[in-house]
Amino acid sequence: MGLKIICVAGMPGAGKSVFASIAKEFSIPVITMGDAVRVEASKRGIPQTPETLGALMLELRREEGPEAVAKRCLDLLPEGSKVVVIEGVRSLEELEYFKKHCNQLHLVAIHASPRTRFERLVARGRPDDPKDWSQFKERDLRELKVGLGSVIALADIMVVNEGSIDELYAASRKILEGLLHG
Repeated sequence: MGLKIICVAGMPGAGKSVFASIAKEFSIPVITMGDAVRVEASKRGIPQTPETLGALMLELRREEGPEAVAKRCLDLLPEGSKVVVIEGVRSLEELEYFKKHCNQLHLVAIHASPRTRFERLVARGRPDDPKDWSQFKERDLRELKVGLGSVIALADIMVVNEGSIDELYAASRKILEGLLHG
């Protein structure tokens, strides 16, 4: 059996990290694309704000091509992994890069309305999360410009996450069980 990659896409605050936390419960390694950008920001001594991380993401893609972040993610893959979840795929080029490096790829998209996502991000309070609606909209537009909307539109599985966190946990478990045993 070769490598199976489960890619998770969604706008910021949609619930990708909840899906990833369930994958960890299944002992599936999780690689977060945003973390790869944050690691690069640390290496370069760049402060981690929504604007600086977004600019770095775009700069990496300009300098190294549209797969720049995807390449960094596969470098983080634990030796001997059979299944991995990659959280935060943003472009069709990244998706194609991952397809070239596995035997099986599944794309899960998690969707929530802008208002729901904004409220979640403000509550989460990560350093790179938006502080106001203007920052939030700017970040959404940057993500869409990279191609995230196209990735979401092509998902094999779509989860609408407007309910409770327990509902998302249950849906994520069911999806992962199906992908692992189906």
